[in-house]
Amino acid sequence: MRLSVIGCGYLGAVHAACMAKLGHDVVGVDVDASKVARLNAGEAPFFEPGLPELLRESLGSGRLRFSTEMADVAGSAVHFIAVGTPQKRNENGADLSHVYAGVDALLPYLREGDLVVGKSTVPVGTARDLAARIAERCPSADLAWNPEFLREGFAVKDTLEPDRLVYGLADPASGVHLMLDEIYAQALADGRPRLIMDYETAELVKVSANAFLATKISFINAMAEVCEATGADVSVLADAIGHDARIGRKFLNAGLGFGGGCLPKDIRAFMARAGELGADQALTFLREVDSINMRRRARMVDLTREVCGGSLLGQRVAVLGLAFKPNSDDVRDSPALSVAAQLQLQGASVTATDPEAVPNASRRFPDLTYTTSIEDAVTHADAVIVLTEWEQYRTLDPAVLGSLVARPAIVDGRNCLEPERWRDAGWTYRALGRPRAASAVPVAGRSVGLPQAAAGATLSR
Repeated sequence: MRLSVIGCGYLGAVHAACMAKLGHDVVGVDVDASKVARLNAGEAPFFEPGLPELLRESLGSGRLRFSTEMADVAGSAVHFIAVGTPQKRNENGADLSHVYAGVDALLPYLREGDLVVGKSTVPVGTARDLAARIAERCPSADLAWNPEFLREGFAVKDTLEPDRLVYGLADPASGVHLMLDEIYAQALADGRPRLIMDYETAELVKVSANAFLATKISFINAMAEVCEATGADVSVLADAIGHDARIGRKFLNAGLGFGGGCLPKDIRAFMARAGELGADQALTFLREVDSINMRRRARMVDLTREVCGGSLLGQRVAVLGLAFKPNSDDVRDSPALSVAAQLQLQGASVTATDPEAVPNASRRFPDLTYTTSIEDAVTHADAVIVLTEWEQYRTLDPAVLGSLVARPAIVDGRNCLEPERWRDAGWTYRALGRPRAASAVPVAGRSVGLPQAAAGATLSR
């Protein structure tokens, strides 16, 4: 099929490349000329594993191109709306200006039988309003709402192998779903579930899923607060309750909390929309979910101050991780970058590193000192703090790191390190929701002194 994708940010660029991979003829349209030029050159404008290779493959096949001209969508049978819906400035609600602008710009090029497909995350009620807008200009065109469920770092896989396909339709009996079935024929052939529903339910599927995940993360972080007050271990607690099939272990990793461009703004927009609908009491719990999440950042600063002897003034702190999650360069509402900035504001001398997010972070907070080298970040540091659980940080060798720092103190903001391994190497280890010291009996024969780095040793094991 001939498809267009309106908006070539994170969602749109991935979707366009994946649709071309499936054999469709795709044009992606965006107002940012520099982004379009990079995409046409096979360069991803953000870090996403597998996307650059997929772009080059799809561009080379002749089935994919990008443009700044909306007129280039003419001739496409299906038009995906994949623009951003950021949080409004000084408000909780979603800014839908890009959605409406995209649809309005598309209207002159719609033909009889065309299908407009919403991918953006929008407040419930938006799709029906857009459908009326489209019907007024082009009565023979249809609108479907087909929310995305992408995870940054796994977006290509999640698009090509979705765990479910959701179709929101004005009339489930209209046959519109057959066009979507043709687009997603491979996923359906692979047995992926397909659910057909009304617009409102489809819109709620996305925000409800995000609200549930955010709630689960904040629940275990609330338990981490209780564990710190009692001396219990939140990681062991999560393992124990995660064995309950009704609960499950996924998303029960206590730590610094969630961030990025989706969960924080989506739960706030959900609360705002519920208030507009007179159903605000139903979502009051999300205020506490948000509050718990933000408290984790302040607690991380407190733990860093603690290992620095009670004051951050003049302390050299190495920050490992700036992206809101590993396998991403996204620093939007990143807990890691927020903590790094707070440490600097409270008097610490911060040197921060991340495998991918340094350029984005330096544009947001230029006052921090940045490096792409772990060694440079930790040398002469009074404290090392892990804020994003990149694999290269999870596998750091405490013995080698110990030869570089001024004080062997580490704060694990993601509970991604092995406490005993670091303590046995002579480090002060602190983490969110974990005891100050191991409660288990030490294993005989383990050294607790600070080893010197062996010749030729590397930072990672």
